[in-house]
Amino acid sequence: MSYFGIDAKDVPLPQNSSPAQKSSGRILLVKYPFQQVDVFTRVPFEGNPVAVVLDADGLTGDEMQRLARWTNLSETTFVLRPQAAEADYRLRIFTPSRELPFAGHPTLGSCHAWLAASQSSPAAEVVLQECGAGLVPLRRTADGLAFAAPPLLRYEPVEEPLIEHIAELLHITRAEIVDAHWVDNGPGWVAVLLSSAEAVLDLRPGTVDLDVGVVGPYPQGSASAFEVRAFFPVQGATVEDPVTGSLNASLAHWLLETGRATSPYVASQGTALGRAGRVHISSDADGKIWVGGGTITCIAGSVEM
Repeated sequence: MSYFGIDAKDVPLPQNSSPAQKSSGRILLVKYPFQQVDVFTRVPFEGNPVAVVLDADGLTGDEMQRLARWTNLSETTFVLRPQAAEADYRLRIFTPSRELPFAGHPTLGSCHAWLAASQSSPAAEVVLQECGAGLVPLRRTADGLAFAAPPLLRYEPVEEPLIEHIAELLHITRAEIVDAHWVDNGPGWVAVLLSSAEAVLDLRPGTVDLDVGVVGPYPQGSASAFEVRAFFPVQGATVEDPVTGSLNASLAHWLLETGRATSPYVASQGTALGRAGRVHISSDADGKIWVGGGTITCIAGSVEM
C-alpha cells in the first residue's frame, strides 16, 4: 500500500480523526484497491453497480460508512481477511445510511472483484463468503457467479388490509393483485404478484412505506419468465432498485413452491429504469436455490482514505 501525508491546513481533519492525527495535524491517506462492478449483466452499465474496496482491513466501520455515503450507490462493500477458518474472505456491506448483514448483488460483485484481484483462482468449485448473515456459498455457473439463497425469516400470506394498502401505494386496484406473500430474507420484502409482466412495467407507484417486490409473468416462450420491480422508501421518497438479488432469491422460493415457476428460469429487472438486468434462478435436487448472473468490472483503480 502507498501512504501519503497531507497537511491539515489543506485538508480538514474529519470529526472522528484519531488522537494521533489530531496531535500531528496531518491526515494519513492509504491507497486501497477499488473496483466498481456491474452485476446481473454481461453488458457494462445495464445492471446494478456495486463499489468494492479490497484489502480493507485497515478501515474502521465509520470510515466505511463515510465512503458508502459518498459513493451514494445502493451498496458499497469492503473485502477483509476472514475470521472463520473455512471462509475465503469476509465482507462488510454498507448502504449510504447503514450496514447490512447480507445483500445479493453486492455479494456477486464483491466475489467477482475478489477473484479478479486474486493472484490465483481458488481450486475449489465453491467460494465461501463470510458476512453478517454467516457463511454464504458462491459458485461459478455458465450464467455467471451464483449465491445460495439465504433462508427466509418470514414466509406467510399477507393480511388483507395490508394488501389493500399496497394496492393504494402502487396506484392500482385490489383486484389487480393476484396474490401477495411475505418473503422476507432480511430486508423485509413483501411480494406482490400481478397478472402479467406488462402490468408490472406499467406501474407508477406513489410513496411507499415498506419494501415491496412486484412480479408478473411474461407470455410462455419469452426469453424471460418474469419481470420484477423493487420499491422501497428512503427519506420519504420511493426508490426503485435496478436489479435486486435478495428479492429475486425470496421470490424464487415462493414462485417455485406455488408452481408458478419451474427451475431453471430467468427474471428480467430494471427495464423500467433503462437497464437490462437478468437474474438466473436454478435449484439443486435438495431444493437449494441459487441466484446468479453476469458480472463485469466497469471501473478499476484505487481509493485513498
